[in-house]
Amino acid sequence: MHLRQVLARLSFERWAPASVLALQNYSSRTFFADLTAGLTVGLVALPLAMAFAVSSGMSPQAGIYCAVVTGLIISVFGGSNVQIGGPTGAFVVVVSGIIAAHGVDGLFMCTMMAGVLLVLMGITGTGTAVRFIPRPVVIGFTNGIALVIASTQLKDFFGISVPGALPGEFVGRLETLIEHAGTTSVPATAIAAGVVLLIVVWNRLVPRVPGYIVALVAGTIIVAVGGLNVETIGSRFGGIPSGLPELHFPRFRADLMLTLLSPTLTVAMLGAIESLMSAVVADRMTGQRHNSNVELFAQGLANIASPLVGGLPATGAIARTATNIRSGARTPVAGMVHAVTLLAILLFAAPLAGRVPMAVLAGILLVVARNMGEWHEIGELWKQGWTDRLVWMVTFVLTVFADLTVAVEAGMILAALLFIRRVASTTTVSQVTRAYVEEGRDHILQDKDIPDYVSIFRIHGPFLFGSTDKLAAAIEAAEPLAPIVILRLRNMTAIDATGLRAIQDVAGWLKNRNRVLLLCGAMSQPAKLMEQSEFHRHVGSDNILSSVEEALARARSLQPTPTAVTR
Repeated sequence: MHLRQVLARLSFERWAPASVLALQNYSSRTFFADLTAGLTVGLVALPLAMAFAVSSGMSPQAGIYCAVVTGLIISVFGGSNVQIGGPTGAFVVVVSGIIAAHGVDGLFMCTMMAGVLLVLMGITGTGTAVRFIPRPVVIGFTNGIALVIASTQLKDFFGISVPGALPGEFVGRLETLIEHAGTTSVPATAIAAGVVLLIVVWNRLVPRVPGYIVALVAGTIIVAVGGLNVETIGSRFGGIPSGLPELHFPRFRADLMLTLLSPTLTVAMLGAIESLMSAVVADRMTGQRHNSNVELFAQGLANIASPLVGGLPATGAIARTATNIRSGARTPVAGMVHAVTLLAILLFAAPLAGRVPMAVLAGILLVVARNMGEWHEIGELWKQGWTDRLVWMVTFVLTVFADLTVAVEAGMILAALLFIRRVASTTTVSQVTRAYVEEGRDHILQDKDIPDYVSIFRIHGPFLFGSTDKLAAAIEAAEPLAPIVILRLRNMTAIDATGLRAIQDVAGWLKNRNRVLLLCGAMSQPAKLMEQSEFHRHVGSDNILSSVEEALARARSLQPTPTAVTR
């Protein structure tokens, strides 16, 4: 093959959507797997799309229109084989704030501007810069968003009657709900609580059939058959119109361009973070690898198109993507089927969707808020030093009580200052003594026998947010990769929560491939942080060694038989 052909091939694989690459070797067996998964996730997406739209201050059909159009575009043009795109809970707080301040036209402008920004991020390759957002910031605003979403559902969950709209502020919203708590509806509360209980129990007992679908159908039937006096989508919004959405161009207002710049950046960054996080989760579940820049390009196209049908901002949906994978999806065709399924519901079953009780949607969204909050991460961060705790706490508090944009900005500034402090604290000046020379012999590789069943990697310098993706890239690129991988930390001067998570992810990736990760030679700051966070739970206490000499001895004791390794 000529050099020009090789370069053309590499360029094609670098920028081709996952759908194009997948269809090159497509089969009828793969199609039926994608068809089943697409139908399943399409039904799951219906109540979520409506619930996210209602919580954002839009009509339920706006969520469905968004899921149809953006879901199709992201699957056709995206860089992940199994990513499902559409409206998500992460945008609820941002969207409701934009609508309250600038109206629906302001939301459409903001969404399209964010779409253009995402397209540019994908084309220029700067989209991967989202890795510079430290994990405590991501967890902080994820926790905060989940709590705010839950608070917006309390009105419909308990069927509380409130004159006018609920206040946009968290504290004001709770005060209003408490003030009108006497209007609580017993039937609505019973239905919503039953939905939450049914979803939790069903997902544990019958995980292959998503509990969201069962709860939606069961709750709607109970209200209809029992004739319960519970508010429904039809009674609040007049139902959902059948047929295709009307195409219209949003009215752009030049006077809002500068005002909307800050929320536009928030929507774009939130969309980029959510979509790439979802794609990474999908990679872990499938063993595949997505194309970040192609994925962001598709996310941008989807957000440019969504306002044309009156839709919401969209991004990769972690819960629906995971459902897609567990249902057997193999290629982006499953995501296309998911969009077509929602379109078919719009065309042929819209009147039935109008019968869905608001209490059912509130119960579903409370479960979504619980699942998206990543609450278990708080305990992990709490073990990793006061700096990560402080960044998380500031981001979380500002997300709940102030504004998501302010929260992320403050969290990033604080994280950057602490980053500088942490790096500066690792710089030392000391005398080279005879004891130091003798101590270093255990870490020198020149006189060590490195067997074929061992691969050795090293981290040199601070392993902090912004550089953590290099570890996974280096290990995945190694060919061949031995059954036992030793990661030398002798020259790693500092680590943070994001770096610890990166090593944890690599350990899991290796374990899934029947390989073992050994860590050795950690210096004082990394060793202390790993001890505080109980990092041995992820790699095993016996696999954290003080020197490479001990690591090689441990490797000899673990030497596997050739058949135990999956190449």
